[in-house]
Amino acid sequence: MNKVKHYLFIVLILVTAACTDGRIYEDFHSLPNQNWSITDSLVFDLQDVELINTPDLVAVKFNEEYAFSNCYMRVISKDSAGVILDNKLVNLILFDPKSGEPLGEGFGNSYTRYDTLPFLFDQNTKTVTLLQYMRQDLLPGVEAVGIKILK
Repeated sequence: MNKVKHYLFIVLILVTAACTDGRIYEDFHSLPNQNWSITDSLVFDLQDVELINTPDLVAVKFNEEYAFSNCYMRVISKDSAGVILDNKLVNLILFDPKSGEPLGEGFGNSYTRYDTLPFLFDQNTKTVTLLQYMRQDLLPGVEAVGIKILK
């Protein structure tokens, strides 16, 4: 019986090690009432993150109330003195243009869509701010927005 427990413990460790996705940072900001306002500045603190030239991802958690096929957002990175290093407009496609099916992972009526940013954060980046840049002041159906930095 001890051998079985020992093997199960080893299998558990191997499965846990295999499930790590190689991220060095991931954080989401939940939005009140699942609405992303044009005035909401979502700031991510990267003071303790060592940035290396690896892919950076942006993510949107959305539900069936979201009325658009995409989401434009402004990605602003700043250094420790608050100087803007980058200010880019990103178009995140949330629904397949042909079928209308939601892209990303999810269940029920909630989905999370990750997409690689078309640029890398500067090595001196200490904060990243995300702003919604749609033609509507309030975006219903956006549950949370986040960033993920891979190894």
